Amino acid sequence: MSHVRKTIISNAEKLFLVKNLTEWKRLDGRAFDEFRDLEIQFGKDWGSCFVSLGKTKVLAQVSCELQLPKASRPSEGILSINLELNTMGDPNFQVGRQSELNSQLNRLLEKCIYDSKAVDLESLCVKMNEKVWSIRVDVNLLNHEGNILDCASIAALAALAHFRRPDVSCDGMEFKIHSIKERDPIPTVIHHYPVCISYAIFSGGKFIVADPTLLEERVAEAFLSVGLNAYKELCGLHLGGKAELSTDIILETTNKASKRAGCVVEIIKAAVEKDTNDKLAMN
Repeated sequence: MSHVRKTIISNAEKLFLVKNLTEWKRLDGRAFDEFRDLEIQFGKDWGSCFVSLGKTKVLAQVSCELQLPKASRPSEGILSINLELNTMGDPNFQVGRQSELNSQLNRLLEKCIYDSKAVDLESLCVKMNEKVWSIRVDVNLLNHEGNILDCASIAALAALAHFRRPDVSCDGMEFKIHSIKERDPIPTVIHHYPVCISYAIFSGGKFIVADPTLLEERVAEAFLSVGLNAYKELCGLHLGGKAELSTDIILETTNKASKRAGCVVEIIKAAVEKDTNDKLAMN
């Protein structure tokens, strides 16, 4: 059972939104394939990232600690991603209760970033069988105005690309974590940059809109979220809801999403590079 309080939408609101779609209009004035403005900012600490996609806003923070590796992967570090939906972001989310939506979004984020092997886990190994870095990405929703998944995936990826962990030295059985003053921190090794691109579907696939608002999400029949990197490689695909889409529509939408993914990756890389250079220049 979902632990999200449903906000009731009147039939008049639904009919007005769908009527606009039949006239090829969206309530916020965007074209069907147009995305909201994307902004990426970083905090003073490495791995602290604030992302806004229109009025949807999230904060991602990366942390790390040394621990034993998994027995099945003795030479690999550990990566975990946790998205938290809370009443700050939307009063309809209940405190301390994991909703179906929250669980689903976490699975999609994990599939897009972790399962696609975006992060080099072997580079997080300090000493095989003994010590590896465990990297954790906490993503908190600050304001919900639709399309949490895309916003969260961008924030998590940008935070990982921005993050730098302490250097470690090993003397026998002793491990020493060096401060930033002692040694330069080490950036995360990222093989590729996968992001989620989402669409809302209406009228059995006749109308498909990119980067849906909260109202569009609540009226939509179905949703299509695609995980893609700049190389147009598919890193995840999720189709939810009631509408059945043809293979042609899915392929066409995925092709459009790949172009958007390439643009988003360039924005992430440019933002990370600029802030990293600014921080290094100050130190």
